[in-house]
Amino acid sequence: MSGKTLSKRNERDRAAPPAIYLVAAILAAIAGFATVYVSFAPSDNGPGTEVSDSVTEEGSSPLEGLNKGAMAALVIKSKPVALPAFTFADAAGQTKSLADFRGKVVLLNIWATWCLPCREEMPAFDRLQTELGGKDFEVVAINIDKGGPEKAEAFLKETGADHLTFYTDPSGKLFSTLKAVGMPTTLLIDREGREIARLGGPADWASQEAIAVMEAAISAPPKSS
Repeated sequence: MSGKTLSKRNERDRAAPPAIYLVAAILAAIAGFATVYVSFAPSDNGPGTEVSDSVTEEGSSPLEGLNKGAMAALVIKSKPVALPAFTFADAAGQTKSLADFRGKVVLLNIWATWCLPCREEMPAFDRLQTELGGKDFEVVAINIDKGGPEKAEAFLKETGADHLTFYTDPSGKLFSTLKAVGMPTTLLIDREGREIARLGGPADWASQEAIAVMEAAISAPPKSS
């Protein structure tokens, strides 16, 4: 092989590494982005959450294994979680708090009239309240619209939510106080006022899976935190 041929080959070999390094850098950047995305993904918003919340130890929660089907995005707490103090108001403007529902299992929903998924799931909340509502259970749907209650009250009528009591958040702080990460957000709260599960986003709350979750929460014995 001539010296000239070897020289040309050596020049090609020396030119190749930068291209290889560029591809490697791009792949590394993609992998790094994926790592950051997973690390900063919301921890209370369905599949992909941290193991300590979404996967419970055997016997640690009465809801264990019930986050499936229509409830697949339900994040079950391994033990009840104390909630920060907050208040809201009823249609007459009277102040309410979770203390007013102590002794009941509460399904607390945060909603707004501009939230399309809220409109779609409100009739399901109404059916759930119709079937299970009473001394042991209540759907507490709290509106966070600004500018007065008239629009929100009309919204409930339009969606056929005739069995839901109207509640609103005049403080405008409920969303941040409960660390909601999207609309709608729904919390399942035990008889002692502690969060036992949460679902970020819409769901079919009148489904058999949802009813099974509520019935399990209602029948659960008191549990210390």
